[in-house]
Formats: sequence, C-alpha cells, structure tokens
Amino acid sequence: MKFKAIHLLFVLTIGLASCQAKTRSKALTNSHQESLKVDSLDMNIFKSLKQFITDSSFDSLSNGRLIVTTGKLFLQTPYVGGTLDNNDVERLVINLHQLDCTTFIENTLALSKIANQSKTSINDFAKELEFIRYRDGKLKDYGSRLHYFTDWMFDNERKGLLVDITQTIGGEAYQKTINFMSSHINSYPALVRDSSLVDHILQSEKEINSRKHFYIPEDKVQEIENQIKDGDLIAITTKIKGLDVSHTGIAIHINNRLHLMHASSKAKKVVISDIPLAELIQRNRLQSGIMVSRVIQKQ
Repeated sequence: MKFKAIHLLFVLTIGLASCQAKTRSKALTNSHQESLKVDSLDMNIFKSLKQFITDSSFDSLSNGRLIVTTGKLFLQTPYVGGTLDNNDVERLVINLHQLDCTTFIENTLALSKIANQSKTSINDFAKELEFIRYRDGKLKDYGSRLHYFTDWMFDNERKGLLVDITQTIGGEAYQKTINFMSSHINSYPALVRDSSLVDHILQSEKEINSRKHFYIPEDKVQEIENQIKDGDLIAITTKIKGLDVSHTGIAIHINNRLHLMHASSKAKKVVISDIPLAELIQRNRLQSGIMVSRVIQKQ
C-alpha cells in the first residue's frame, strides 16, 4: 500500500464530507445500551479509515509501525482544543475531524487496536475509545475521564495496553505536586456546573501524588533517543505549577533523529515536527522533559 495514495484519498474524503451544508447525527448503541451519537462527517471519516486499516498490508506491521502508520492517517487534521467538553453531561465523544494532542493519541490507539483485533465496526471503535479514555475503561461521569496524562498512562498500563518505560531508559525521579485542576476550578465548566465533581478530581490528584513518577530531563533527551522506538508515546512534562504533562505525541525517527508526530496547537493541525524532539523541547521555556510509554497490544 502506498501511503501517499492513502493519505490523498483520506484528504479527499474529508473534503467531500466537509461540503455538506448540514450534518445529521446517527444514533448507535454501545455496550451500555446508551445512545451514541456520531456526526455524519465523523462517520464518513471512520468509513474511510476503515478501508485503510482493513487492508492486508496492516496485518504485517509490527506494533510500533502499526501505531505510526495509523497516526499518519490523521496528518493535516485540524487542531481544535476542548472537543470533549461541549456537553452538559459527560458522554463518549467521537470526533475524527478535530483533534487535540490527547484525542489524537486516543483515536490512533483505538483505531490501531480494532485493526489488530479485526473488529472494525463503529461500535468496536467506540468501545475501545471508552476503554482508553476513562478510568478502568468505564465512562461514569466527568470525574471518570483520565484528565491528567500521568493518570492516563498509569490507568492504561494497569489495563494492559502499554508500559511506562521512562525509568528503564534512564529516567530520573519526577517530583511534583499535581493539583492544577482543583486549583483552577473556574477554568473547567463541568466543575463550575457541578461542584460535587471537584471531590472526584481531588481524589484523583491525591492518588497521582501518591505514585512515583520518572522523566527524562530536557537536556538528556538526545542521549536516550535511540532507546525510544517508532510508535512509542511521548508525554512532555511541564514547568507549569500543578500540572504534570502539557503535550503528547507519537515517536517517529527521521534521519536517525527522534521527531514527534502530534496535534500541534502552533501548526493548527496534526504534523510531524520538522526539528528533532530534543530541540523542540529546549526551545520551549515551559517544557522540562519527557515520559515514554510503549504500546503492547499487538501479540
């Protein structure tokens, strides 16, 4: 399969779907027999993606290459933040035409997982997305969403989807008190609407702060980049008080240097960084280093 041809077809599909003056919603049923609404634009994109991931060439991909190849299907997709927070009540949001750094990773993992399992219906995709996005794989309320990325990594490691390899490749202790959400309640509409959810957030922060975390400091990223494989998940740690991770992406090597495939707020779309990750981090005064997870879903 020629990737350029695939990507061109994908872009054309998005373009045609975007020409619809009005989009309609399709109601589906998930494992909890609740209504799952998928916009027709996202349904068309999913159908296009499904054609690619069911191609026989995907069967021969190693786990890391599966993640990278699936992630590349989203290149040029517009960056839009806050797409999970547009509902009064927490529900599973499927948005394939607008991504932020976390939803880019979640959609890529969910798509690669159903490709690996050869279960490729929209309900299969929704099930995997819920499994990845929510604590213990179950959507209960806003508090059950894995808001902090270190918590996201911990929970998905416990679920058997990935393993945190940061300490193994030379990580140092990452000592930081995490409390950004509980310290900025007014920045989160759901917490303003329902103050009882703050207790869930406080409990999550307490659990995060009870764990040991490791990171690769920014000045040591280049030293260990050969230990990071294509398809590994990169979490960029931050100097912002109370926050653990400020950005995420997928590792990809170009000309023997580690780069980042990510939904970029600066580029306003999903891109592969034009400079190595080590340099990217050092140019950002608020970024302090990285954490690395390896997906282990493919047997």
